[in-house]
Amino acid sequence: MNFGFSEEQDLLRSTARKFFENECPSEKVRRLMEAPEGMEPALWARLAEQGWLGLISPEEFGGMGLGFVDLVVLMEEMGRAVVPGPYFSTVVLGGLAILEAGAAAQKKEWLPKIAEGERRATLAWMEPSAMLGPEGVTLAASRDGDRFLLSGTKLFVHDAHTADAIVVAARTSSGKTAEEGITLFLLPKGTAGLAVTLLPTMDQTRKLCEVTLTGVSVGAEAVMGEVGGGWPPLARVLDRATVALCAEMCGGAQKVLEMTVEYAKIRQTFGRPIGSYQGVKHKAADMLVDVENSKSITYYAAWAMDEGVPEGPLAVSMAKAYVSDAYRRVAAAGIQLHGGIGFTWEHDLHLYFKRAKGSELTFGDATHHRERVAQLVNL
Repeated sequence: MNFGFSEEQDLLRSTARKFFENECPSEKVRRLMEAPEGMEPALWARLAEQGWLGLISPEEFGGMGLGFVDLVVLMEEMGRAVVPGPYFSTVVLGGLAILEAGAAAQKKEWLPKIAEGERRATLAWMEPSAMLGPEGVTLAASRDGDRFLLSGTKLFVHDAHTADAIVVAARTSSGKTAEEGITLFLLPKGTAGLAVTLLPTMDQTRKLCEVTLTGVSVGAEAVMGEVGGGWPPLARVLDRATVALCAEMCGGAQKVLEMTVEYAKIRQTFGRPIGSYQGVKHKAADMLVDVENSKSITYYAAWAMDEGVPEGPLAVSMAKAYVSDAYRRVAAAGIQLHGGIGFTWEHDLHLYFKRAKGSELTFGDATHHRERVAQLVNL
């Protein structure tokens, strides 16, 4: 395993950093987080021009055909800038689901349009039970002749209100295990019986929705992959999305560390920079340890996903368990070391703290993933 990044990946990182510094400064983030759609068309078009909407899509579908580690590099820079909008839902959730499970016709129809910025997609899998495993998928999809009738509710669906397509995980049958009988359906925007409600969230840079399906009738063309065989590709998508989220969290934590160290150098008390005091130094050192450990474990998980090694799922949960806690700790320490100004709306630290808290719970918190780690090592 090569622990370094390639020249192309380093170039991608530097290009992305400059791009988001110019195109998505904190002032724009604040404007976009107040807008219901969370993204302006001009910025979305610029992301498409860079090729980043098709970063991991094969070239045959209009993408760049890059690897998952390349996506992680980009996601880290997006987290550093707290970029709002449906990139994560479209590329990482909906796009990956179509790439993993979609039929050839579905891929041909949707992936090029996603890469060009013409279409957006998302993934609806979590339900009111909040169960993260396959047993949590209970939304019914019953057969009606050669069609399926879908009824139920999905919660915390990223950017469903602006999505042109929603990948829905439903249960078409019950099997010996919870993994059996789950089917993925690709539902275009405007499907009869499909209703979307925007939910209030603590982190306004993330738009989450409730998706309600009432007697939604779809044909075989909406089925992704095999009927009843949807859990394996869904699990792969969720693992990759979890690592991508960890990368985004690493970028945010790195930026908080930099902001805090810079502040500690210029803020003075009793004629000295606060960074000269041992209590501040040690707190900043703890933040650095958290950031570097988070990056290392996330990069390893990304490599494991790219290579498809057997310990991939274990690496994913190890990363999420650590980074969930670490980003929250770093964001909280950053506010503490900034003192009173760190608590104000005018300071950008609250953007990172809210993102840290929201991301901590997304795809399972540290407790959930520690339990998964224990199960994967047969404890």
